[in-house]
Order: sequence, then structure tokens, then C-alpha cells
Amino acid sequence: MPPEPLFDLQQLDQSRVLVDKAGIEDVNPQRFEMQQLDAVVHIDPALHLIIGYKDIDADEFWVRGHMPDYPLMPGVIMCEAAAQLMGYYCKTHGLLDGSMIVFSGMEGVKFRGQVKVGDRFIIMTRAMKVHRRQVTCAAQGYVGDKMVFQADIIGMPYTPRADG
Repeated sequence: MPPEPLFDLQQLDQSRVLVDKAGIEDVNPQRFEMQQLDAVVHIDPALHLIIGYKDIDADEFWVRGHMPDYPLMPGVIMCEAAAQLMGYYCKTHGLLDGSMIVFSGMEGVKFRGQVKVGDRFIIMTRAMKVHRRQVTCAAQGYVGDKMVFQADIIGMPYTPRADG
């Protein structure tokens, strides 16, 4: 049985974009094929909750090779999308120091459904444990009102050294 939703999707206005792809790029380092967020549509700092989405197009890098003739979004990409959303929130709300927030682990991962070309993959994360060196967020992914993914995503601050 899936956990309770982090947010009531019936209350979500997906047309009210708070941060678009360009705004996400201003904070997150991922580019090109690895950028897995299109928009942020809800932020609740009191709950450390953020909701965003990725619209799945036929030109996604994985479509050609992941289940040919029936392309499915790989679970690892669902996890990456959640980590990017968590990283965006942590960086913009000062939960962790560092020039970027990196994906450092995950626990309790379950895939409960499919994400296909033409779907809107809605992602929500909520910071549950905040420490100066690490944040753990509950993450959920939806297509429509069906939960297709859940996990606890762990992030940590990182600043690359000048000497590599």
C-alpha cells in the first residue's frame, strides 16, 4: 500500500509555474539530457515541501533504448528527478551550504507504476531530516493521481575544489 501523499494533488495548480526551466538552471548544475525538471509549481517553506514536474517527450534520451516499442522512463531517472527537485529546494532555501547539492543516497525506493511518453511526471519532496551536512527528503512521483514512485532521497552540500 502506498504512503499518504505529501500533498493533496487536487489542491495543486499545475498551470501556476513558480520557477521555469531557466530559473531551475540558475540553481541546479544539470544540463542537456540530465536536466530532469521542467517547472516548480508549489513551494511551502513551513513544511519544507516543493512540487515540480517533468513533461515526458518522445525525444528523451532514454526513449530509443529503454524498452523499444514501449518506452518507459527508467526508475533511476525518476530518482534523479526527485534529487534535482530536492537539491533546488535545499539550495534556494539555505538548508545546506555548498556551491551545489549532490545526490548522495536513497532508501525505501519503490516503483508503483509506469511513466511513458506524453505523461507529466509530478514530483514532490519534503525535507524530513535536516542536518548541516545532509538532508533526507521523502519523495513521491505521480502520473495523474497515481503514485508511481516513492523513496527517501539524501542530499549533501558539495563545493568542487579548484584543483579538480
